[in-house]
Amino acid sequence: MQNMRYQIRNRNAEFRSGLTMIELLVAMTMNIIVILAVGVLLVGGNRAWLNTYNSANKKMKDDALATTTAFGSIGRKANRLAYTIYKIDGETFKPALPITSDPEEVVSGDAVEFRYWDVGFDKADTENLLDVTKMATAYALFYLDGDKLKVDYGPYPPGAVPDGGGSRNTSGVTTKLLLAENVSTNKDSKVGAFSHTTLNGVGQGSVRINVILTDPEDNESINVMTATLMRNIWPR
Repeated sequence: MQNMRYQIRNRNAEFRSGLTMIELLVAMTMNIIVILAVGVLLVGGNRAWLNTYNSANKKMKDDALATTTAFGSIGRKANRLAYTIYKIDGETFKPALPITSDPEEVVSGDAVEFRYWDVGFDKADTENLLDVTKMATAYALFYLDGDKLKVDYGPYPPGAVPDGGGSRNTSGVTTKLLLAENVSTNKDSKVGAFSHTTLNGVGQGSVRINVILTDPEDNESINVMTATLMRNIWPR
């Protein structure tokens, strides 16, 4: 009788021990599944964050920001009566002129020269303050050079290009900046990189830029389109 009770206790112990082992295996398996799921989520989240960061900090987007910032800031302080849009033929810059007899026309080109004042007026010098011959003291020439967008800064006079057109001035340039690379224009549009609206052949002081920047690694492109309005008019 005692042997039978002992065997029953052993069987119950074995039964309880077997259940504990199964529960342990199930718990370990569930933990492994949870850990793997969390790992997958972490890897996916990290990859998504890296993709977002890389997308937001691409050189192409830095170039776009540099272009719009420089173009807008220079244009806003430029003299409305002393800017020129050019077409580039080889090394020659030619003023872009209306090609129709329409009173109002959109004229475009490959470059634009802004002229502005980079020094403050001396209020004590009345003659200098009211000098109507001083159209500006500096210039900024934005232009396409192949697939690169550049800007030259220099003193005025002489300016970026001789009156009536010619070769770009290189001797008086104080600063040359590369704003963007892998630049192109919309081939389906008749409007070039820089454009403005003329009324009876006279520009109205709002210059637009429209270029496409492309990332050579993945061919992603963004269209940079902005306008700047020249508020200064001198002489009046």
